[in-house]
Amino acid sequence: MTPGSIVVVDWRDALPESGEPSKQRPAVVVGRDDLFHGDFGYLLVVPLTGDAAMSVVEASVEIAPTKENHCSKRCYALSWNVQTVPRRRVRATEARVTTAQLKAARDQIARLVER
Repeated sequence: MTPGSIVVVDWRDALPESGEPSKQRPAVVVGRDDLFHGDFGYLLVVPLTGDAAMSVVEASVEIAPTKENHCSKRCYALSWNVQTVPRRRVRATEARVTTAQLKAARDQIARLVER
């Protein structure tokens, strides 16, 4: 699972009324390889959603379906919802976003924490 990989995260034990998805959801790995390496038990991800209402224009990356990303419809990488998740919750897939989409998500995350 390298940066740009689309994974499936199991959030099915979410706390009631926490706003967490409480189901399995796709996400894009955005963490750096040198920090979030295979021995580290966590991954930095941004969730994917097909719900345009969840996207914030300045903090979401629109992703059209392609053969490489395996998306069945237009979706949005929610950079504003960046999270660190335990690797044990994550299942790898063969799907990926483009290098440009990964860079856009990372740039948005950086802008979200800039002062």
